[in-house]
Amino acid sequence: MTAVLSRATSTAEAPAQPFEVRPFDAPVGAEIVGLDIAEPINAADFQRIHRAHLDHHVLVFRDQRITPAQHIDFSRRFGPLEIHVLHQFQLKNHPEILIVSNIKENGEPIGLGDAGVYWHSDISYKPNPSLGSLLHAQELPSEGGDTLFADQHLAWEALPAELQQRILPLKAEHSYLAKYEELRAKNPWRPKLSQAQIDQVAPAVQPVVRTHPETGRKALFVSEHFTTRIVGLPQGESDALLAELFAHSVKPEFVYRHTWAPHDLVFWDNRSLMHLAAGTPDHLRRRLNRTTIVGDTPF
Repeated sequence: MTAVLSRATSTAEAPAQPFEVRPFDAPVGAEIVGLDIAEPINAADFQRIHRAHLDHHVLVFRDQRITPAQHIDFSRRFGPLEIHVLHQFQLKNHPEILIVSNIKENGEPIGLGDAGVYWHSDISYKPNPSLGSLLHAQELPSEGGDTLFADQHLAWEALPAELQQRILPLKAEHSYLAKYEELRAKNPWRPKLSQAQIDQVAPAVQPVVRTHPETGRKALFVSEHFTTRIVGLPQGESDALLAELFAHSVKPEFVYRHTWAPHDLVFWDNRSLMHLAAGTPDHLRRRLNRTTIVGDTPF
């Protein structure tokens, strides 16, 4: 208890860090320059970070030379952390961290190598999807490996009014299993799920249009990776509507493409964005550590 209290006190009394929030010349996103997450962050600085995250939806913290424990501690300031269903790829002694990597050691993958090959919002297949995810660069390829982010507030606002009214009351099913076997067929090293793992990811029904719980802004909330059907619509009509929404939601005018730099920590809002991994050449090594913050029930 003493250690916990002293740490809380040191954070509260920590000196201000003179960091800048620099919006990107892009539809979404900003970089944070001059902040050291390895150092205590006081309440006022943390509030600036939180406000920037709500305003810009994806933040890039430059040159963060942090340990896994520091990564976890910073993430936890935003809420409790998710333990990913693929326990095979948890970082040893740090189950809150999912290893995202194409590296194989002794013929076995050390992480999830095909994470993000379809547009998605993290953990949308659970009743309480993710608030946000924080991905920290460990080893980067000399080419490839970009991550794309699509602003779903902008996507919603750009829809014709009649389509907005049509989809506003609708709900859709999200399933982790939607494309899992398709991905396993392409990548045999992706683990076969046990029954216990399957039980953890029962499908969830979410609003097609969700309201951000902190800003009140509406956003599209369907994805090609996890959304399987519109509840209550015939399959053909559901498929056609989802195809239209999928195509619309990732138009270039909504997208920021992130090219990773060493030690980047990228924090995105899963309530506002979808993301996509652009891919890495097989012969180049890529490894990142990811934490995911538990969110609340969409409405």
